Amino acid sequence: MAATFGICDLFAGPGGLGEGFASLMDDGHKPFRIGISVEKEASAHRTLRLRAFLRNYQMRHGRLPSEYINFHAGLISEPDWSVVDSAAWHLANEDARALELGTQATSVAIDEAIEKLQGTYDDTILIGGPPCQAYSLVGRARSRGKLGYVPEDDERHYLFREYIRVLDKLRPAAFVMENVKGILSSTVESRLVFEMLMEDLASLGTGQAHHYELRAVRIEDGEACLREAQQPSDFIVRSEQFGVPQRRHRVIIVGIRSDCTARLSQARIDVSGSTRSVVDAIGNLPSLRSGLSRGRDRADDWEKTVVDSARTLALICRDSEHPALERVFSALVRNLETGPLRKRISTALPDNYGTTDDDLMCWLERPELRALAQHETRGHMASDLGRYMFAAVFGELHGYSPKAADFPLALSPDHRNWHSGVFNDRFRVQLAKQASTTITSHISKDGHYFIHPDPMQCRSLTVREAARLQTFPDDYLFLGNRTQQYVQVGNAVPPFLARQIAKLILNALDWDE
Repeated sequence: MAATFGICDLFAGPGGLGEGFASLMDDGHKPFRIGISVEKEASAHRTLRLRAFLRNYQMRHGRLPSEYINFHAGLISEPDWSVVDSAAWHLANEDARALELGTQATSVAIDEAIEKLQGTYDDTILIGGPPCQAYSLVGRARSRGKLGYVPEDDERHYLFREYIRVLDKLRPAAFVMENVKGILSSTVESRLVFEMLMEDLASLGTGQAHHYELRAVRIEDGEACLREAQQPSDFIVRSEQFGVPQRRHRVIIVGIRSDCTARLSQARIDVSGSTRSVVDAIGNLPSLRSGLSRGRDRADDWEKTVVDSARTLALICRDSEHPALERVFSALVRNLETGPLRKRISTALPDNYGTTDDDLMCWLERPELRALAQHETRGHMASDLGRYMFAAVFGELHGYSPKAADFPLALSPDHRNWHSGVFNDRFRVQLAKQASTTITSHISKDGHYFIHPDPMQCRSLTVREAARLQTFPDDYLFLGNRTQQYVQVGNAVPPFLARQIAKLILNALDWDE
């Protein structure tokens, strides 16, 4: 009989890593079941709990509840899920916990869950990663600017030790630990955090029957495998190599318990598919306009603003070294003036939705849905729309996003350091025919780093577009306000990547009852 592994998911966020594991199907059997997932942020926990409910409901009924389909489509307000299915809701509240790791109360709750996992499943898997702010290069730069900031006192540096404590207590068949690349260079007390982490992991098993074989996920001849790392950078996983339409590079450490390693060296999965692009993931979604954050926000006001911007850019480029730009902006004026007025929100499913046999789109599109959710734009200042338009056109013609020096002087924002290099990438378009840059929680701020590649739309990405680039399926709803939704998407692990890592680990495990 096929083994079933109980998952313990720490620092779960909205559940991207867990979604990948829980969704894996192997010969009609789901080998991974989430037993407990832990997240302290309230809106992310709500998302996590709702997903746990849907997962439990589908296991009981083989489909999504009609109430969820209607809620997802915006036809009804959020129902009382305990009325929809009390048993599934009870399990969801047991599975998804709003707990802060590192506290005594949380440690007790997790230890109780560990006992249940060990008594319920054939074996267990631990997944997750500590908060990345203290490890990321951006986070460390911000922290240095805080008066009195002492790295040694930042508890986020040490949260990985709680992961180690749970790992030592659970003794799972395998674990996956994920974090930003900045962890490789982060230091505390003049020591590399990554070095301390590897020492802690290597010490597991001292005095025990089994230790953990630590492996990096590597690509060899179009296949992913698990190999010993020769240097710390070997642990960096590049998502675009796994068919994710995003250049997201993260440190991922895989550990296999030494009594389960007989198949470790032979484990491989095919990842030879072509690199996926932004347009592959979001190109079929309905076109929208941005909002105007100041003054009246009407479709005709927006159209006049962007038409004026296109005319100005055409005049600026007429005598420049880029005559092709002038032709494009002149064409944009005609297209915008003759085209239909655009909406800020659309729930319309794309044509032929859910009928493709493309692997990525089969994962993203869910045929049972009645509508598209969370595809709504935010407002931008009128002065930024011209910059968005210029960036999109420039990116399409040149194959890279413009730097500050590439923008016409007339588009220079009112920043003293605009031409100093500090704001070199202040406006970044996502190129249609390439994988996107890393979707981060910064997308919740102003959207300048995440400009849509279509110059006709002059806007930043919607929550749904960001979610698709992160490979969250369309039936995945992010709860909370829009800012919180963006943060959840940006902080997550791409589920499409997680599912492939889950498959690789399953192939590596030599589990014997």
